[in-house]
Amino acid sequence: MRLSLRFVLPLTLVLAGIAYAVAPLVDRLTLSWFVHDIDTRSSLVANTVQVPLQELLAANRKTKILEFFNRITRDERLFAIGYCASPTDTGLTTHSLPPEIGCGNLQRWEGPNSHLLLSAKGPLHVTVWPIGSDDASPGRLVLVHDMSFVTRRSEETKLYLFYLFMGLAAVVSLVTVVIAQLSWRGWVAGMRSLLRGEGLLRQPAPDAHSDLPGFQPIARDLQRLIRELETDAHARDESQVTWSPESLRAILRGELRGEDVIVVSNREPWIHERRGDRIEAHRPASGLVTALEPIMRACSGTWIAHGSGSADREVVDRHDRVAVPPEKPAYRIRRVWLSAEEEAGYYYGFSNEGLWPLCHIAHVRPTFRSSDWEQYVAVNRKFARAVASEAKTRDPIVLVQDYHFALLPNMIRAELPDATVITFWHIPWPNPESFAICPWRNEVLEGMLGSSILGFHTQSHCNNFVDTVDRFIEARVDREAFTVSFGGKLTAVRRYPISIAWPPDAEILQKSVPECRSEARRLNDFPPEHKLGIGVDRLDYTKGIIERFRAIERLLELKPEWIGRFSFVQIAAPTRAGIEEYQHHEAQVRAMAQRINGRYARRGPPPIVLKIEQHEAREVYAYFRAADVCFVSSLHDGMNLVAKEFVAARDDDQGVLMLSQFTGAARELPEALIVNPYDADQCAAALHLALTMPATEQRDRMRLMRGLVAEFNVFRWAGRMLLDAAAMRRRGRLIGKNGSVEI
Repeated sequence: MRLSLRFVLPLTLVLAGIAYAVAPLVDRLTLSWFVHDIDTRSSLVANTVQVPLQELLAANRKTKILEFFNRITRDERLFAIGYCASPTDTGLTTHSLPPEIGCGNLQRWEGPNSHLLLSAKGPLHVTVWPIGSDDASPGRLVLVHDMSFVTRRSEETKLYLFYLFMGLAAVVSLVTVVIAQLSWRGWVAGMRSLLRGEGLLRQPAPDAHSDLPGFQPIARDLQRLIRELETDAHARDESQVTWSPESLRAILRGELRGEDVIVVSNREPWIHERRGDRIEAHRPASGLVTALEPIMRACSGTWIAHGSGSADREVVDRHDRVAVPPEKPAYRIRRVWLSAEEEAGYYYGFSNEGLWPLCHIAHVRPTFRSSDWEQYVAVNRKFARAVASEAKTRDPIVLVQDYHFALLPNMIRAELPDATVITFWHIPWPNPESFAICPWRNEVLEGMLGSSILGFHTQSHCNNFVDTVDRFIEARVDREAFTVSFGGKLTAVRRYPISIAWPPDAEILQKSVPECRSEARRLNDFPPEHKLGIGVDRLDYTKGIIERFRAIERLLELKPEWIGRFSFVQIAAPTRAGIEEYQHHEAQVRAMAQRINGRYARRGPPPIVLKIEQHEAREVYAYFRAADVCFVSSLHDGMNLVAKEFVAARDDDQGVLMLSQFTGAARELPEALIVNPYDADQCAAALHLALTMPATEQRDRMRLMRGLVAEFNVFRWAGRMLLDAAAMRRRGRLIGKNGSVEI
């Protein structure tokens, strides 16, 4: 027992020392978090009170201003508030404003950074905000927040930290004593080795005989603890993470210990096309590319995709790889080549004539052919081999994208058993009755259940998938944890609403909103004050373009005052032109636009400007910034990122978003005008409401939507999946192959 105490006491002292050393770091981190929160809160308060304060100042109602300030400071955190018209002014302040803060010395509190004041009443947070339209000499709004709660919470945190380390010391001590009693001779040898500085943390050779059987479990525990401390691999609270490319890299380095990230999708993020003597690279119009391309820039991984560009083969190396983006390479594409027969069967056939209409409620009958299925299986197997060849480690993180690769997760599992496979299904998942139409439903489900994590946009899609599995295959479904156990492997089914990068690339927002407005109207021969609507979609029958045009026609019927005063620009990227249903849909869209324009264009600019062509992101964002209204009328959609891109483009807090209730985005952006695209009268009324909406209401709606898109951005979407994958890996290390816990 005395020998055990010789180990326990130093261990306890070491852990106490660590707790003491970490405490100042916790203090600084806690303070920085709370200061950041209060900075954000101050900005929100300043923006909120600016308009009513200016109105009261214009009316010279000082008593009302003081009453207004006193109402605001009822908030327990807002300690004091004041307004100074000039440095010589006495100011309008609440009685609680500290004397150290006066109109004459506000300069010391101004600037982009927050300021802390240690007063007789405790620590205070001081910020000064300009108020007024005259940039030369605006008034100053002073906001003072009480920071005493930070001290209380810091003390609580240090107390919890102390308890944590003492508890850890107690647990390790207990295990030490138990093992000492069970293996006395081993402990004696172990203590001698410890005194010589040998044996404790040194990893023995796998085949070497160890004479310290009792010491090895504790050594392994300490090794694991040290690795976790070194890599900061602790569970994270996602609400405390500022989601950015840097935070994603930190997750890969810390939680997943490496950057072996592989994305697999049918569509490539960069296409190389030959234009005469030149080869040009461009990003295709795709919500999937919009979401994932920033992730790959952050992770520096490999993107495996079908090489479909006319010059794709000319730019790759001998391993079919090319670094992208062209101007500043950050990751690489591995291109997989498909024959015309493979592309016809796998892509046009089973994927887009079978699975696509099956998963979308868009009233197009799915078509299934055995020959298409054979090509689908063969192409999925070809991509599985590509994943295996591109993996740098035996356990890469593989992000499988969309319905083109339903079989791929299980095939990857066969090639790389230790891989973490995250599959994201970008389109809706139907109910079991609808999915029963697929002749190879069991094979599709079994292929998808090769995933470690399977993600969908909405909880209803997760529910439908679990119901489908429960209906058709022999698997153990846990509806509380939302997991499926099949073939000895566990698949977590999770909701991950996809989003876009935030903030948007500065390059695509270079032109100001007034510049974009005037340029869009000049390019389309519209008068300067002409009202403009915008729609951006692939030319797909699920996007509701025909229903959108019907709503525009109905608006002009019900509100003829908009004839000649409102036009709608529809950007429609060509897609899947080899499928008859898409050819028919394009003909319908062209015919309807022509008929409506023929009916109304004689009285001014045409109501509909149809642009069936590819547009660069810069051009699309310019239209977003120029438009008065953006209309997203999808008949059935997983998310629809166009809605979020429009919100991101409007840094002027203006513009109205009309959004179909059948999109995943409608669940996240309720401040949009939510409509049923099948109801032409309702959509026409919403268009009129959007075109006449006051600027203040537009601002209030847009600010709420922009706040959500900023917080729940694409890096958070990917980060949540990667954090879940990291937790799954940690759990896998604890659970042995036979289901027992490692000691």
